[in-house]
Amino acid sequence: MLRTFLKTASVLALAAATLQPVQAQDKTEITLARFFGACEADFGKSTDVRAARGECGVITTLVNKFNATNKDNVVVKPQIAEWGPYYDQLTARIVARDVPTIAVMHQSSIGDYVNRKLIEPIDADLKSVGISPADFTDTARAGVTMNDKTYGLPFDTWSWLWHINTNLLKQAGLVNADGSVQIPKSPAELLAQARKYKQATGKAYFAWPTAGGVPTNTWTFFSMMFQQNGNLFTPGAKPRIDMHQPDVTAILELMRTLYTEGLVVQGVDSGAVNQAWFKGDAAVALTGTWRIDDFMAASEKADSPAHDGYLVIPFPQLFAKRATFADGHAWVMLKGGAKDEKTRKAALSFMKFLWDNEFEWSRTGHLPANKRVYDSAEFKALPMRGKITEISTIGRGLAHNVPRAAAVQQAINEELVTMQLSKKTVRETQDAAETRVNKLLDAVR
Repeated sequence: MLRTFLKTASVLALAAATLQPVQAQDKTEITLARFFGACEADFGKSTDVRAARGECGVITTLVNKFNATNKDNVVVKPQIAEWGPYYDQLTARIVARDVPTIAVMHQSSIGDYVNRKLIEPIDADLKSVGISPADFTDTARAGVTMNDKTYGLPFDTWSWLWHINTNLLKQAGLVNADGSVQIPKSPAELLAQARKYKQATGKAYFAWPTAGGVPTNTWTFFSMMFQQNGNLFTPGAKPRIDMHQPDVTAILELMRTLYTEGLVVQGVDSGAVNQAWFKGDAAVALTGTWRIDDFMAASEKADSPAHDGYLVIPFPQLFAKRATFADGHAWVMLKGGAKDEKTRKAALSFMKFLWDNEFEWSRTGHLPANKRVYDSAEFKALPMRGKITEISTIGRGLAHNVPRAAAVQQAINEELVTMQLSKKTVRETQDAAETRVNKLLDAVR
């Protein structure tokens, strides 16, 4: 009996020892390069996606849920970077052959990486997991498509919005006969309303960032540029920027006047813009779709200056046509990221999971790239979405022929900020921005 027992125990121990390495081998780890912030303290262990709020909370919880529920033993390892240096770090990783399996990328930057032959089409890959480009919204599809080929899985469309405290505008008398708040329809109306607001309240009309590493001033500039009939960049494989055209001059003069007259909260970064709006120190905050959830939560508090007075709209039409700057996030698979077919399949299974959970991501304020979600009653029932769905038709971004899109936007932003914070003239700003951007463009081989 003892011999039988010992023999059985030995067999079981050997079986267990044999099984453990097999299970370890079955685990497939993939890396996910992303920005969207870090929030491990709040969501590091949560798998309750519906309870998550904000970009960081939702994406963190989605990764957690996938890791906990997928049946293929795939483990996603996030690699979180700051937004500002993200693309420089990504390029450095590519050079060092430390390529992430999946990387988030702004759709405006995809063309640059495609032209450098760092991203290949993934139409067949998407088809293998049941995703068709026909299911993308038109704006999202344009953002990931070049020469009729798909180079990334679109995750959303985002834009630059006016987040308005209607309570404050009403207190300043900026109200129409029907009780709605006044929205300017021209540069002259904007200046007049902003001046009236400051005279009535002693506070700035706008809060927009003039500090920090995000090119927010560029997005304000682009929004107004797209409302005019000129083209900022020349077409073709070797684009150039023209900062001296009358359309540009009109925008820069407007931005400079608003800032120098104190109609914009002075010297704040993106975080301080939000705080200025939360505290009632500005009537209009210029920030993105991703802040809708945060601003809505703030306006629901009884002691908020914006209590029951939150309105969000796309950038209003101040010039000839209805348009606004828009971009989108996409998930791309860079060359060298998936080392083998098993890893590639694991990456695609995670991308399919994200695609199937687009509604959760849309709760942050972004417009879904998935037509099914975009057209759903569940999405349309979210707060303020009816105010911004037109972005999918009026939104415009940088053309795919503009290389180094992130660096170009940053260069323009830095010159716009310098103009506002110093006594630099509009003409000097135009000269400096045009020289810097064209130098960047000329350096691309």
